[in-house]
Amino acid sequence: MTRPDGTSATYAVLHAPDYVVVVPFDGERFHLVEQYRHPVGRRLWEFPQGSVTQPDGLPPEAVAAVELAQESGLAADRLDLLGFLHESTGRSTNGFHAFLATDLAPVVAARDPEEADMRTGTFTLDEVWQLIEDGRLTDASSVAALALLARWQSLPPQSAPR
Repeated sequence: MTRPDGTSATYAVLHAPDYVVVVPFDGERFHLVEQYRHPVGRRLWEFPQGSVTQPDGLPPEAVAAVELAQESGLAADRLDLLGFLHESTGRSTNGFHAFLATDLAPVVAARDPEEADMRTGTFTLDEVWQLIEDGRLTDASSVAALALLARWQSLPPQSAPR
């Protein structure tokens, strides 16, 4: 790349597909998943998330339903779009759609092979914040989705993004 002053520099950009983050909430507790994350070398809690490559062109809401079922073993009668954010505008092209999943019902989880050791857990809002404070939930997109949910809940119903 060329900097504004004319000097050259190497700049790496990750080109990755957009994904979804699903915030499953049963009215009292949030449903999270815990798995080993190879890049950071440890198990961490996060909201269900991911992307579906086949079939191509699946709308984000459909991807959210697939990821929710695959990872948490839940289906939602209602998925509300909380918003879209870029993951890291200085490093990658991708972003994520955050959804609130409510009216939950159990289904059979169909995890990918790399998710075989995934665990699920339910937490109150205070417990989720404690996971964050304890460094057991460090996924930025999960924390950002929680912030979008707080904003969405504070809006009058006609103003909330749908």
